[in-house]
Amino acid sequence: MKVHESRENYLEAILMLQKKHGYVRSVDVANHLGFSRPSVSVAMGNLRRLGLVEMDEHGLLTLTPNGLREAEQVLERHLLITGWLVGLGVREETAAEDACRIEHVISQESFDCIRRHVEKRAASRERA
Repeated sequence: MKVHESRENYLEAILMLQKKHGYVRSVDVANHLGFSRPSVSVAMGNLRRLGLVEMDEHGLLTLTPNGLREAEQVLERHLLITGWLVGLGVREETAAEDACRIEHVISQESFDCIRRHVEKRAASRERA
């Protein structure tokens, strides 16, 4: 896994857990991603040094504005690509797994075109 992809996976996991539980600890990230606690601890240290994550005195993780922006972009790609693949007939589980890989390598240009396509199809269904 590339460093950039790993970073995006951690940020996305923190955002998803924050939305689900209202708080996030390193152990929650470890459980969510299936990684060891020491691996997550090292990753959180790296994300803190990059200014993407903060940790309070109780061990609760918070995304910084830059971390939140990056996490929201990754999550948007994941959700849109998953929905698009499901709409093409791909099973939900397969679509989510594929989206998790695609979201890290797709160009902004290609993603924007897929987004426009999905939005155009949704608008045409609403008119029908």
